[in-house]
Amino acid sequence: MSQTMPQVVQAPPAPVVADPAPLGLAAFALTTFLLSAKNAGWTHGGDAWLGYAFAYGGFIQLLAGMWEFRRLNVFGATAFSTYGGFWIGLGLFVLLAEAKSTNPLNDLGWILLAFAIFNTYMMFWSARINRAVFGVFFTLEATEIILFLGFFSNTSGIIKLGGYVGIITALVAWYASASGVVNGMSGRPVLPVGTPMWK
Repeated sequence: MSQTMPQVVQAPPAPVVADPAPLGLAAFALTTFLLSAKNAGWTHGGDAWLGYAFAYGGFIQLLAGMWEFRRLNVFGATAFSTYGGFWIGLGLFVLLAEAKSTNPLNDLGWILLAFAIFNTYMMFWSARINRAVFGVFFTLEATEIILFLGFFSNTSGIIKLGGYVGIITALVAWYASASGVVNGMSGRPVLPVGTPMWK
């Protein structure tokens, strides 16, 4: 009696996912700009950055990280997911813990120090992508270091300097985002991002 071999059903190809990096960079840039403008003393209102820390810098950037997992991009997935979590966590700290803390500046210093440690190795690995992405992590590294020094020492001038450097970080991230959008639309380099610094 002949045996019938089971048929192998081929799964349909997975749908192509658009590059989420420009969205993640834009979310990071805008939220960083709003908070840095406050740290620099440019704003005269309340916490305009707080809602965007949850909705844009947090949730949308976290989504970008999840889509990077779908694209098998471990660097993008790690970076966007982590900084999405950073913004959500910072927002929760301000809403739930800051008022109850006996030394909120010290708390913020430890938060920024921890993320500076993470950002240090991500900065080195970003040099393997392109110079625009490296510029984002390099300026962010400077921002985080200046801010945790300012928070630990309770020095308003250092915190304000961190705000200025944070604004530069946001501008670099916006450029990297804009280049990703237009270069992806054109299928060719329109805005240069530079070559990897090492492979």
